Amino acid sequence: MQLGKRLKLTTKSVCHGKGVVVRVLALPGPFWVRRRREGKALESSGCARQPREEPQPEDLGPPAVLWDSCPSGLEGEPRTMAAVHDLEMESMNLNMGREMKEELEQEEKMREDRGGKDRAKSRKVHRIVSKWMLPEKARGTYLERANCFPPPVFIISISLAELAVFIYYAVWKPQKQWITLDTGILESPFIYSPEKREEAWRFISYMLVHAGVQHILGNLCMQLVLGIPLEMVHKGLRVGLVYLAGVIAGSLASSIFDPLRYLVGASGGVYALMGGYFMNVLVNFREMIPAFGIFRLLVIILIIVLDMGFALYRRFFVPEDGSPVSFAAHIAGGFAGMSIGYTVFSCFDKALLKDPRFWIAIAAYLACVLFAVFFNIFLSPAN
Repeated sequence: MQLGKRLKLTTKSVCHGKGVVVRVLALPGPFWVRRRREGKALESSGCARQPREEPQPEDLGPPAVLWDSCPSGLEGEPRTMAAVHDLEMESMNLNMGREMKEELEQEEKMREDRGGKDRAKSRKVHRIVSKWMLPEKARGTYLERANCFPPPVFIISISLAELAVFIYYAVWKPQKQWITLDTGILESPFIYSPEKREEAWRFISYMLVHAGVQHILGNLCMQLVLGIPLEMVHKGLRVGLVYLAGVIAGSLASSIFDPLRYLVGASGGVYALMGGYFMNVLVNFREMIPAFGIFRLLVIILIIVLDMGFALYRRFFVPEDGSPVSFAAHIAGGFAGMSIGYTVFSCFDKALLKDPRFWIAIAAYLACVLFAVFFNIFLSPAN
């Protein structure tokens, strides 16, 4: 509303006939009233409201006018009083609007500050991940396009599924699997069973079933600690390809080299991730800080030794009332990772389908799969 244009008051009606024309301007904060001549605030004892000048800082513009209560002998026109009332309401609206705007600006600034802190934390995490997962020549490219979209949903989803299946069978009273370390779930429809090889899904679903608390904790820890950083760098499609390649290779290798044994656990997929990571560290060792590269190799070797030792125990030193579990999946998964995994993880900044190494690795892998299928159909001792 253009109040300066809409309202003109004369002192004839409100200020004892002095004939001074006043323009009232609606500005943020209190009303501002100025005379046309000499730029002073109006002073009168007979107006509807008595303005008095208050000193203001220089950056606030003209002096503020505070309106005192009307004297008792006011004879102003009703229209004048209504106009003053309109000015008061307009000032209140302007003040409220200004306060709301200031609050919104403050909230926006706080959000920007929080966003800046979050981005700084994210960059720090990505720098750490790049040092562990990539050679030095690829770190700059990764940091330039690093983001958490999509998040590492594959590894997290697989881990949650394995944990859910374990909990389901752990509370199933006839099994009581949660307190034993050497008892598998032989009647589960997920487990790989040599007598039920015609149920093809078992060659993959066995990864959801585990042979005890230590077994599932070891696999979950390894695949989360290694898989999440790998998925942050290479994204879920590539990590999922390597993981499932290790799972399938593990079950097929077990059906050939240990054909009469049951198979449970996600060790084939976990070892595929470790095999691919191990080969990348080994091949790009010169591009890393020597001490840091040696440390990474030692960590991988330590994990493999501990897990393989536990697998050998479950295979050869299981008590009489337990069922031995094959460990061939560990070895086959590791080899799958060292071939397909190395190719996939070394093509971080390249198109995977344009890399001839990828197709060579895929061809070799498919040849092994076809041989294993042929063996299970015609040559397996479990037939």
